[in-house]
Amino acid sequence: MKAVSGGKLTGDLYGGLTAAVIALPLALAFGVASGAGAQAGLYGAIILGLVAALFGGTAVQISGPTGPMTVVVASAITLFHGDINSVVTVIFLGGIFQMALGFLKVGKLVRYIPYPVISGFMTGIGLIIILIQIHPLFGADGFSSPLAAVRHLNTVFPGMNSADMTLGVLSLMIVFFFPKRLSSKLPSPLAALILCTLLSIVLSMDAATIGHIPAELPKLIIPDISLKHLTFVVSTALSLAVLGSIDSLLTSLVADSLTKTTHNPNKELIAQGLGNTLVSFAGGIPGAGATMRTVVNVKAGGRTRLSGVIHAVVLLMILLVFGSFAENIPLAVLSGILIKVGFDIIDYRFLRVLKKAPKHDILVMFAVLVLTVFVDLIVAVGVGVVLASLLLTYRIAQQTSTSFHEIPVNIEENEISRELQESTKYSIRVVDINGPFFFGSTTQIVGKIGAFLGTQVVIFNCSNVPFMDYSAVFALEEKISKLKSNNIMAVFVVNDNVREILIRNNITDSVPISHIFRNFDDAVTHAKEHIKKKVNQL
Repeated sequence: MKAVSGGKLTGDLYGGLTAAVIALPLALAFGVASGAGAQAGLYGAIILGLVAALFGGTAVQISGPTGPMTVVVASAITLFHGDINSVVTVIFLGGIFQMALGFLKVGKLVRYIPYPVISGFMTGIGLIIILIQIHPLFGADGFSSPLAAVRHLNTVFPGMNSADMTLGVLSLMIVFFFPKRLSSKLPSPLAALILCTLLSIVLSMDAATIGHIPAELPKLIIPDISLKHLTFVVSTALSLAVLGSIDSLLTSLVADSLTKTTHNPNKELIAQGLGNTLVSFAGGIPGAGATMRTVVNVKAGGRTRLSGVIHAVVLLMILLVFGSFAENIPLAVLSGILIKVGFDIIDYRFLRVLKKAPKHDILVMFAVLVLTVFVDLIVAVGVGVVLASLLLTYRIAQQTSTSFHEIPVNIEENEISRELQESTKYSIRVVDINGPFFFGSTTQIVGKIGAFLGTQVVIFNCSNVPFMDYSAVFALEEKISKLKSNNIMAVFVVNDNVREILIRNNITDSVPISHIFRNFDDAVTHAKEHIKKKVNQL
């Protein structure tokens, strides 16, 4: 880590401390929500926060447990019926997969994920967090599945505890309506946590609390990779890797915009994966780059990796010194804090422009949203990307058009030539292709090209084709073969880009290089000379 100047040191100290204050209630809340315990959230925040700060590709990023990662871990704990070894294995493999993504240099690809996919995914995550925290907010037994939470909404009030409800509603009011002028000095989640916990202790309220938190370093847990649940373990680990990568790199982009710097995406993925792998050995909750904590760090003055290190060290001190106080935090208060997090995750920017947004973008966004909430996170992202790609392909294909026209050829040298011209209508047929020529447009273009009976030469005018893929080349080769079987010559007019593509893909095996022109008039002249030469040979 590079030496830090005096000004930056002060900013990093304040930024790291402020980020830690924000991270504390969230780490506790995410740990409880996952089912692994509040200490698991702290372990994840400390270990991942430290490793990502030291080795990551985004200097000011603050990492720790996040909503998407917590949802996946909660699902894994439910799926494996609390088998901690299987859950630890999932987290361990998730970190390994994440590092593999970094080594394979796929970090930059996250920028190509369509925005409606990200919007639907984030809004879905927000709704999941809100739905599964409704029951605990009122002291009723919670559900790890959002679908189950919706089905059992009628059990909220029958299972309600008045103390939990009072503290939960109070925490909601604090996090939603806390004065902005005070939030810069005392973040609203921390204010809710402190005030509601003190109220619960002073009034001896009968509210469910976090319970015992070991004020010590975590014990080492060794992942147990067995074949018993291999399919579920690998698929869930892949979900963690993909979601953690998306979450981290999106936060990196936010950090870039705030600091006017450029992050290293692949280095960031490797560091995040290493951090999550180490988190698994401690039985902690995996995480990713956290947008809100990163923004707070930068706005508070954080400018180097030191701010992230300070954030982790402060959380470690809190764990070792104030762990006994945290045991008294009511669970309903954490639910209130998480519900606010859920609302913050929802993408209101896209929701505000729904009336103006293209229909295909709305379709993709809601498809991802529904799949995220009620099916599976990784399925939602996968389906969203595929659906968005198909719709984009259709739109681009619609921009490609084909037109046809003929260029007559006058041949009057002799009696035979005139008779042939009248009977066969010797002519040059021109096929104008305008727009991208790729797999999405080959069918509508090539399908329109008929047999060209009575034509001696077909000129494929591709001068207005910006790019061409292998599907288009293969389709052209097939058409050229059919033209040859009818003794019709094919000629091409292309720009430099398309010429290179055709030659690279061996189109010259079907069409001589002398039949490929850059100028349309030259192609027409060549075609006319070919026809006249052919007639004179009769």
